[in-house]
Amino acid sequence: MTYIKDFDQLGRSDLDEAGGKGANLGELARAGFPVPPGFVLTTAAYQDFVNANGIAGRILELAALPTGAPNDDYDAAAGQIRALFAESTMPEEIGGELRAAYGRLGQQAAAVGEDAAALVAVRSSATAEDLASASFAGQQDTYLNVSGPDAVAAAVVDCWASLWNARAMAYRSRNGFDPATVRLAVVIQEMVDAAAAGVLFTANPATGRRDQVVISAAWGLGESVVSGAVATDDVVVDAATGRVEQRRTVDKNVMTVYDGTGTREQAVPEEKRREPVLDDDAAAALARQGTAIAKHFGSPQDIEWAQAAGEFFILQARPITALPEPSADTPTEWPLPYPDGMYFRASIVEQLPDPLSPLFADLIDGSVTKSLNALLNEAFGKSVVRPGDVSLPTVNGYAYYYYNNAGMRRVMGRSLSAMRALAQGKAHMGIKGWRDHSHPKYRGQVKFWAAKPPADRPAAELLEGISALLDAGAAYYTAVQSIIPIAATSEIMLRSYYDKLVRRPGDPSAEVFLLGYDSEPIRAEKSLYDLAVWTRESPPLAAAVTEGSADAIAEALRSGTPPAGVDGDVDPAQWDEWRSRLQRHLDRYGHAVYNLDFVNPVPADDPSALLETLRYFVRGQGKDPHERQQRSADRREEQARLISARLGPRRRAVFRRLLRWAQKAAPVREDALADVGLAWPLMRRMLLELGERLTASGVVAAPSDIFWLRLDELRNAIEFGLATPGAAISGTDRPVRAEAVEQRKMLWRGQRKAAAPQLLPESRSMERVFGSMMPARSVQQAGDVITGVGASSGRVSAPARLLHGPDDFASMRPGEVLVARMTTPAWTPLFAMASAVVTDVGGPLSHSSIVAREYGIPAVLGTGVATQRVSSGQQVMVDGDAGTVTLDGSGT
Repeated sequence: MTYIKDFDQLGRSDLDEAGGKGANLGELARAGFPVPPGFVLTTAAYQDFVNANGIAGRILELAALPTGAPNDDYDAAAGQIRALFAESTMPEEIGGELRAAYGRLGQQAAAVGEDAAALVAVRSSATAEDLASASFAGQQDTYLNVSGPDAVAAAVVDCWASLWNARAMAYRSRNGFDPATVRLAVVIQEMVDAAAAGVLFTANPATGRRDQVVISAAWGLGESVVSGAVATDDVVVDAATGRVEQRRTVDKNVMTVYDGTGTREQAVPEEKRREPVLDDDAAAALARQGTAIAKHFGSPQDIEWAQAAGEFFILQARPITALPEPSADTPTEWPLPYPDGMYFRASIVEQLPDPLSPLFADLIDGSVTKSLNALLNEAFGKSVVRPGDVSLPTVNGYAYYYYNNAGMRRVMGRSLSAMRALAQGKAHMGIKGWRDHSHPKYRGQVKFWAAKPPADRPAAELLEGISALLDAGAAYYTAVQSIIPIAATSEIMLRSYYDKLVRRPGDPSAEVFLLGYDSEPIRAEKSLYDLAVWTRESPPLAAAVTEGSADAIAEALRSGTPPAGVDGDVDPAQWDEWRSRLQRHLDRYGHAVYNLDFVNPVPADDPSALLETLRYFVRGQGKDPHERQQRSADRREEQARLISARLGPRRRAVFRRLLRWAQKAAPVREDALADVGLAWPLMRRMLLELGERLTASGVVAAPSDIFWLRLDELRNAIEFGLATPGAAISGTDRPVRAEAVEQRKMLWRGQRKAAAPQLLPESRSMERVFGSMMPARSVQQAGDVITGVGASSGRVSAPARLLHGPDDFASMRPGEVLVARMTTPAWTPLFAMASAVVTDVGGPLSHSSIVAREYGIPAVLGTGVATQRVSSGQQVMVDGDAGTVTLDGSGT
């Protein structure tokens, strides 16, 4: 049998025979890239070695550790397996072929004037290694500067044994690889007498940008670079031009060099410590080599390289795993579009926590400006607020309320009269205005446009309808904003009076008197819980709902085809009834927005996130919301009765009046907020219909790319007939706006990593005057204790779960601390699973606070930095009374 394969006999399809490293090196060598000479001792040699020595069964027996076994168990098993290999004998057939192949490398070395006993690297190459889904980098062993056939044979056995070291076994267990299926080949390759070496990524691993090559470089051999043992120069090169875009040259005090039959570290000569390892020309040449390799493999690559005598050699290439989507650099400056004014991230920030998509930004500015001007003109008089005084521009993509200085001075001078006007219900504001005018008018607009099927409407009419619906939504949101201060003022006055003149030791907090009321988010939770209870009545249906993926069930709802498992044990009629019940829930509550930007689907569009909570309830987890609310209501009424009974007539009258006011306003606030998104499912259908047409005509690559167009671009496409069914752009292989869309998405991802200031321009004086009014603390918090606002009492220590949006909801586990920039009514189902809530934005009267109290879990809101400082899996202590979040410093 032939156990040896030279590099030029191998390619990427030979993974089972050569392992990941060997197959990739063979592919590189055959393609003509500068790979040092070498060969692979195939996996068949490993298998025949363990079989010949009778240790295969014992290895698997020792490696059969349960998932999550402690490290000590892995260490013990690895030690016993290593002893099995050390006590075994190399079969002569394998040893003979290995000696002969090594001898041929020596002859090649002698032909160019080197020592006939070649210096080689002996490197493990597992079949579960250098894969696109998991790299397994560094899990098995490598031996450098090995010389002589006996030493090579010994290093091969050590490599085989390293397939079963503790870290490799634990890694495979976590990634779900069956121990019985893994085998190991060994790469034997000539050493390169490297003057410099390092690692090259053909895409930026930090930002995901595919147009940048990132090079780490150090003096000497590259093994210490891979292991992180030495400091490296870092160079970022533009992949298309070879231009060096960024350079960081460090003080390199240590390098790795040959030492006899191994390696050692030594000091870098003083004159080279601060000298760049690669100049611009060398970096460009290496980047070109890396880009060519990535093109050959068809995916971004992680490449080990070495430089000797001015030439570059490729030592290894593997796919980059877990590469993020491309993002631009995170902004650090906040340039103001209009310098003469003030910018606030107040109120609307709870609904717009992320940078805006371009189309939404263009449309919402006009809609909000129109609705705010109408409100302010009613409240202050038409001469007070003038064009340009108020708007909703973006800074680094984030929405800000803008007030110019002159307009603000005019408004402040009339503030008292304006408050009286709004209190009297002018401009259809307040609870009565919302109930009698704003809410019915908004519903009417949605009903009007819903009667016009999007597929049948001309493009111009669709855009008109989208604008009209967004205008209606913005006007409705402005009306909702008048309810929030009413609810806030009523609760503050009740709490102040109660705490100062009524409350005695042992009495409950004032918030108890506002709990137990139904609101739209609570009614939505009850509806979902009731569906779960009905589902549990049929164990086969419950199993089908909980065992399949939420995405698969969501797809079944869209297609009408039952998911896997339903057509077997579940009565099809029962599945249809379940689907019908869930659809009724979505029709009633599915417009709740996760984020006002219409780039984000609502549950009516994609119920996957909602299904995670439904499955939680179907499994019998969580509390019955009907019982929870009834207990809260009973306690509220009993405590109000007891306290009223002990008060004198005057204090009782004031207490009851304040109580009625606060109890009337609190639930309405949540009802009003929950319906902000009434138009969103219809508006998104209309936008995606336009997107379908633009995709067919070649303007964009996918219907959802419409969200990343500018409004002028969309209008131009409509004007030129490109959003008309059947229209097409001739002579183009790539959608005309594809590159712009990708650039905007990349910019948005970079912006999303920023912590947007609450106030602009940033200054201490602005912070002192207005900081207390903002919905988030300063982002300049350091240390292990994050401070926010204690919004719901209690103390919990639990692992954190950082959620950026509904795409992350499936990762939430019962009992974890929900950490997010903010929450809206659409997030409410997650509160049933959470042990506490922490947000960047919000306060004691925000949605997160009110819902956390209903669920009886602690909440710390408005931290400003929680999503920047907390990692999923990190243990945190949330103190809702003190308003603090304490980090323990560990994370996953």
